[in-house]
Amino acid sequence: MPVLDRKGRFTPENSKTHVRIPFQIDQDCKLLQLRFEYAPKVLEDRDRSLMLLMQSFDSYLLPEQREPALTQADSYLPLKNLITLSLDDPIGYRGACHRHDPTLELELAVDHASPGLMPGRLLAGDWQVTLSIHCIVTDSCEYRLQIWAERS
Repeated sequence: MPVLDRKGRFTPENSKTHVRIPFQIDQDCKLLQLRFEYAPKVLEDRDRSLMLLMQSFDSYLLPEQREPALTQADSYLPLKNLITLSLDDPIGYRGACHRHDPTLELELAVDHASPGLMPGRLLAGDWQVTLSIHCIVTDSCEYRLQIWAERS
């Protein structure tokens, strides 16, 4: 049974933020499936990538560290968007899937769960997915979150 189908878009201004997406499970279930995907993953524009690297070097490196970092700039490429997912049930934290993959297909059940999630009862009530937008380096990044519940 479909529970949620949410699409959206993030921009670089959303970097270093979290978006909470609530959803409801109307009765206890035996299986919860989640699919999260976002695109694009990679910033293809080399000049823009180098400009972003220079900005980060200026912000985060000591002056004497910048020149050596610049000589290794290619080793940091390609720059990539990164969004990760955490899950809470009506009682609390159920896990986090902080992978670098742009597509996640996850399962949660009483007796098994995808890596990063904790198996256990799937209670009716208010659940929440938290998207952690670590970094958006492209002009925009589209996402889709889908959730299905299989009743007991």
